[in-house]
Amino acid sequence: MERSKDGEEERAGARPAGSGADFLQLDTAEAPRGGLAGWLAGRLRAAIADGRLPTGSRLPPTRTLAAELGVSRGVVTEAYRRLSEGGQISGRGRNGTVVTAAPALVPPSSAALFAPVSEPAVSEPSSSESSDEPPTRASALSAAPTPGGPFSAAPGADVFAELRAAPARYDLTPGVPSLSAFPRAAWLRAERAVLDGLSAADLGYGDPAGAPALRRAVAGWLARNRGIRADPGEVVIVAGVSQALSMLVPVLAERGIGAVAVEEPGSMGVRRHLAGRGAATPPVPVDEHGIRVGELRATGARAVVLTPAHQFPTGVVLGGERRRELAEWARAGGLVVEDDYDAEHRYDRPPVAAFRSLLPDRVCYLGSVSKLLAPALRTGWIVPPPELRGPLAAAKRDDDLGNAVLPQLVLARLMDSGDMERHLRFLRRRHRRRRDAMIGALAAGLPDARVHGAAAGLHLTVTFGGDFDDTALAAAALAEGVKTQPLSWHRRLPGPPGLVLGYAACSPGAIADAVALLARARRGFPGPHRR
Repeated sequence: MERSKDGEEERAGARPAGSGADFLQLDTAEAPRGGLAGWLAGRLRAAIADGRLPTGSRLPPTRTLAAELGVSRGVVTEAYRRLSEGGQISGRGRNGTVVTAAPALVPPSSAALFAPVSEPAVSEPSSSESSDEPPTRASALSAAPTPGGPFSAAPGADVFAELRAAPARYDLTPGVPSLSAFPRAAWLRAERAVLDGLSAADLGYGDPAGAPALRRAVAGWLARNRGIRADPGEVVIVAGVSQALSMLVPVLAERGIGAVAVEEPGSMGVRRHLAGRGAATPPVPVDEHGIRVGELRATGARAVVLTPAHQFPTGVVLGGERRRELAEWARAGGLVVEDDYDAEHRYDRPPVAAFRSLLPDRVCYLGSVSKLLAPALRTGWIVPPPELRGPLAAAKRDDDLGNAVLPQLVLARLMDSGDMERHLRFLRRRHRRRRDAMIGALAAGLPDARVHGAAAGLHLTVTFGGDFDDTALAAAALAEGVKTQPLSWHRRLPGPPGLVLGYAACSPGAIADAVALLARARRGFPGPHRR
């Protein structure tokens, strides 16, 4: 049976490079030739045994998983048949194929993460390099908008709000998914179902750490899509990654950690959330393999915020050797804060497992639905190391008594029903078309632009030849009717001028028009470009 099924796939043609699924981080490059069904069945058995696929979990439809893996449907059907004969899964008609075996329990870790030591000296940039960092949360909140618009001076505390409010015909702001694709019908169905089953008692105050239903759903989502084994009790629901960072800084400070290193270049928004709570934020350079761990050690910081699956803004993936170096650094007493902000959106490469799946006791994992559904939901999660779970849950309680319960229950139903996966598959197709449209438009209108990070995510970063102020270029683009962010906003060390261009929220036609206007704005700046 195995030979005929796998042979069918091989006769259909060689597997495409980079074939893989986010479901369990499956990558057909790992499978032996002539043994695809056996390999897939083995991976599914392992996930059931170690708890990543708990009892009741729904497996992807055979046709869907086959398409994502680039194999014939018969390969997946055969793998499912083997597990069904072993009593581990069962077909439930319209309800799909579900896991019927009990998962193995994950033993709690007893390793101590934080030693009672004083904070070592931390290397910080010079005052001129770090002048954009607000010294306290109060000063950040009281800062006035920059007169003359978002690009007229060094970016202030309200610069992102100013950019959102600025009128423009086209918005290429990074970090925004296709908001018109929000699954309204699925959301309404889930909301009605939740309300129909809700008791009066359910309308009271909820658990500050999050509704149990959503914590279970998030644990299942992370197991299926990010390779993370987590008990629902480890999950803390928060109002997005920004709140998670704001809660984390004082918790770390109580443990003698006053510096949190950041990637360079890296998100200005993340840097400001950390600094606004009083953390030092030494920059650590990123190259084509990810963060330079040797330079991280040199800062003396005992914590670092990373985007390892798709680094912002460069788009690089943390390489295998760097992962090993980072794990060594963390085992020696460091904490990795993993911001997995858009890892699900990938197009031309295999899935990349979350770093937390390798080192759960040394990684504080952050995620949200802002890039999956919409930022307006303000819903995210923290999966911290065991020693931080209690303090972070207490910080959430003290901050706002917990997220609104009803949206949590609706989101849990979307995750449990499979609607979230279906929406993600739809988004990937739409975002890929828009990414391709932007790459084509850049090649035609800005041939000197070097494109970075195209294989995944919701944005492209472009760099240019010549020596000029990319903030002035962003201002010129805004004058032409196009919003974007200068690359210099996201760096504190010298580097080439560039722009960070979001493509997910614009149609292909709008992207072409916007890039044509960018090209017109570009003509006023030095360097090789078409006139």
